[in-house]
Amino acid sequence: MKRLVPGLVIGALIVSASAVAAQDGGTLAAVQERGTLVCGVNGGLPGMSVLNEETNRFEGMDADYCRAVAVAVLGDADAVEYRPLTADQRAAAVQGGEVDVLFRNTTNRFDRDASWGDFGPTIFYDGQGVMAREDLGITTLEGLDGATICVTSGTTTEQNLSDTFGFLGIAYEPVVAAEIDTVYGAYEEGRCDAVTSDRSQLSGRRSVLANPDEHIIFGTVFTKEPLAPLTAHGDHQWTDIVAWTVNATILAEELGVTSENIGDHADSAHPEISRLLGQTGELASTHLGLSDTFAADVIATVGNYGEIYDRGFGPDTAQNVERGLNALWTNGGLIFAPPYK
Repeated sequence: MKRLVPGLVIGALIVSASAVAAQDGGTLAAVQERGTLVCGVNGGLPGMSVLNEETNRFEGMDADYCRAVAVAVLGDADAVEYRPLTADQRAAAVQGGEVDVLFRNTTNRFDRDASWGDFGPTIFYDGQGVMAREDLGITTLEGLDGATICVTSGTTTEQNLSDTFGFLGIAYEPVVAAEIDTVYGAYEEGRCDAVTSDRSQLSGRRSVLANPDEHIIFGTVFTKEPLAPLTAHGDHQWTDIVAWTVNATILAEELGVTSENIGDHADSAHPEISRLLGQTGELASTHLGLSDTFAADVIATVGNYGEIYDRGFGPDTAQNVERGLNALWTNGGLIFAPPYK
């Protein structure tokens, strides 16, 4: 049986055409030579990525997946340099090699997938909504006719607002800013009647407003926003590493493997658990250039998908967002990973 502890087996590396790769190898080689993973994040979004000033530690789903990739390639969840980015900075940061991977509540859509880089598996199925003060007495999009609406520039949100309200014939005045703190600061100061974004973001930011109960998130969801990690074009090995790090956490939840009980699955008779934890087969070392126990290391250190979700949005958080579409496919949701074989 292979050990369920961090370990790295360097395999054959694919030379990368991306700007982030080392001269003599791919992104994996560059990250391992540097000894840290540079991960692009939002940095100001509870539930996804926000700095806990008491612990000086980033928290949230995106931050946890940065740690998961660091465990997979470096064997160390703390070997992460978090790089907070505005929405306008995301594409250039990935394409120019400023970050190795982007986990920044970013919607996978046609133009971005074609020009920004390669998207990995969706880690959060979201949709755009609107938040307004309860005392306005407005609960529908049509009720916002003539309103001022705060929105972050350079986002899918900004385009969706224009498309949807234009189609419905709802007049509005946008109040636009690049920084998320500026957007919600303007909303809280009353410089706009409402604010729009992904519902996960609205839930997270409402939780840190001075009086969260005074603000309502409309029931209407008017877009689909699959949020996923992004890597630069040209390095398929690195893209696969990020993708299968995410997939491993999903499969672990599906198979009932958690950070707490992983030791109970040593020498498992279940064939897929045995492969996932690196007890049989040499899938990761053969195809990814990683230790065959990389998935076991990730699960033991960071947890499975459900554990990661609960830390960001679970019932014990201020966000408290029901899993809904983010439940496993076996529980009526959309979270699904390919077989590990």
